Amino acid sequence: MTLRRSFLALCALVLLAPIVGSAQELKCSFQLNSQKIQGTNRNVFNTLQSAVYEFINNTPWTPHKFAENERIECTLILTLNEQSGDEYKGTMNLQLRRPIYGTSYNSPILNFLDQNIQFNYIENEKLEFNEAAHQNNLTAILAFYIYIILGYDYDTFSPLGGTEFFEKAKQIVDNAQNATERGWKAYESSKKNRYWIVENMMDDKYRALRRAMYTYHRRGLDLMVDKLPEGRDAVLQAITEIQKVYRSRPDADMLAIQLFLDAKREEILNIFSRSSATEKAKAVNIMVDIDRVNAQQYQNLLKQHDTN
Repeated sequence: MTLRRSFLALCALVLLAPIVGSAQELKCSFQLNSQKIQGTNRNVFNTLQSAVYEFINNTPWTPHKFAENERIECTLILTLNEQSGDEYKGTMNLQLRRPIYGTSYNSPILNFLDQNIQFNYIENEKLEFNEAAHQNNLTAILAFYIYIILGYDYDTFSPLGGTEFFEKAKQIVDNAQNATERGWKAYESSKKNRYWIVENMMDDKYRALRRAMYTYHRRGLDLMVDKLPEGRDAVLQAITEIQKVYRSRPDADMLAIQLFLDAKREEILNIFSRSSATEKAKAVNIMVDIDRVNAQQYQNLLKQHDTN
């Protein structure tokens, strides 16, 4: 049994939830928005919606067994902006969340908007993915983000636990280097595309950040229901480690850190809103350093302390 499954089995016992065996890892909500495309056969979007949902949720992505309550909750929102024959262009928003032990709270892990979605689709076409070669851009994109979801999720349950899935995502990127569609190459999109997501997560320089994801969630948030001070201290340790990564590469476009901030900013503000003055000051100093654009939001925490 993996650490992730052990943890969620404990959650199931706490919540008295029934466990039903399942091979599927994901409980993914898929939303298709085609409102910007007018004057075409609308039924193609219904078949695309169903095909993508089935592809994501009914394909076995790992050799691990998941009970129903263990399935990873995520959301993919595909917005189509252009159509030319069988070719479609648009954006895709990825949202990943994680249950926190002993609570009904789901912590946001990842929130990313891919602005380079381009693919061909024929009505009623079966979606198939080939791990060995880049044959279909839609399924390659979907498989890539599924492995990114798995990688991020597993990293929060064990140190560097998502490595095998980031490696699979990197293989998809490598296979797509000769693809004509955008989003797969190093020189595109100001280092905010699929290439750079997995490049960051596989870079040894970011291992400390990935380990901090474990500290933040497993030793931090999961502990707070029973041991709030200890859990909050672990979160402080985690953001301290992330600050070290940030300071080690001051001139780099650190997409991995930006993704962490985009997902965790509001949560961190909430975590330290009622902490001691000393702990709050430490957290604010760290977050102002690594998230300077939003410095005022963190500094407002100190003002709240002054007025309470």
